[in-house]
Amino acid sequence: MPTSRSDVSAAAQLGGTFTLPGASVALQRVGYGAMQLAGPGVWGPPRDPEAAVAVLREAITLGVNHIDTSDFYGPHVTNQLIRRALFPYPEGLTIVTKVGFRRTEDKSWRPAQSKNELIAAVHDNLRNLELAALHVVNLRVGGAHGPSDASIAEPLATLVELQRQGLIRQIGLSNVSATQVAEATAITPIVCVQNQYNLAYRGDDALIDELAARGIAYVPFFPLGGFTPLQSATLASAAQALGATPMQVALAWLLQRSPNLLLIPGTSSLQHLRENVAAAALRIPADTVAKLNTIGNERTDAH
Repeated sequence: MPTSRSDVSAAAQLGGTFTLPGASVALQRVGYGAMQLAGPGVWGPPRDPEAAVAVLREAITLGVNHIDTSDFYGPHVTNQLIRRALFPYPEGLTIVTKVGFRRTEDKSWRPAQSKNELIAAVHDNLRNLELAALHVVNLRVGGAHGPSDASIAEPLATLVELQRQGLIRQIGLSNVSATQVAEATAITPIVCVQNQYNLAYRGDDALIDELAARGIAYVPFFPLGGFTPLQSATLASAAQALGATPMQVALAWLLQRSPNLLLIPGTSSLQHLRENVAAAALRIPADTVAKLNTIGNERTDAH
């Protein structure tokens, strides 16, 4: 796999692009998730702020043109780091943020989906990112155990109103069920859905195919397993055969899964960042894909 900066940058192009509905910028399919730039437990500042800034700048140098973040990471930490590292933002960069939760002093994650809470969250993102309008805002609902089918019409209506005011350009969803996606798309155009999905956690297979048919992006969070990375003998064997790391194979599998998948692997390491971006160049043979498709049946920890 490519290792030099120029080779990794060239590899990024091989993953292809996807354009969000109604947008003019084609997004490289391997992006960057900023959550890990905050301190331990996604709380407080990073141990090395300069290293965090370097990772963000390197991502842009490598060709990444979409970053996933939220003002409740830290809280406020990742957005402030993004602004420090990248403002004034390069042309074509899309920053995707989330609202709908907040952090409390005990470091908990609490729903924050009332009208006033959502308005405050949007303004926090605008201020900390130093943007006049947020590029994409995902409404984050559900809970730690995944989505529900509860109506999201009320909080979504607040985002639609903020969009009418010119504070939000496009709206997405996060941690939602197919029922909630159907409800939302009947209310307003939805450009992306961000749910948990990876080699071992494949509950959204049908939803991915439906969204692909409609030209809507699907953005898997925890693409590498989350806080406890994917572990699988099948994955390790495939990586060895392909001359890649297991995580590169897991990312490449996602890229080959469907053309509407946009990846946002997160890391605070320059080396891992380059490995993640270089995964765009990896092509997995059909017989290996078939073997990898069985991983969901193995006893792996996907969370």
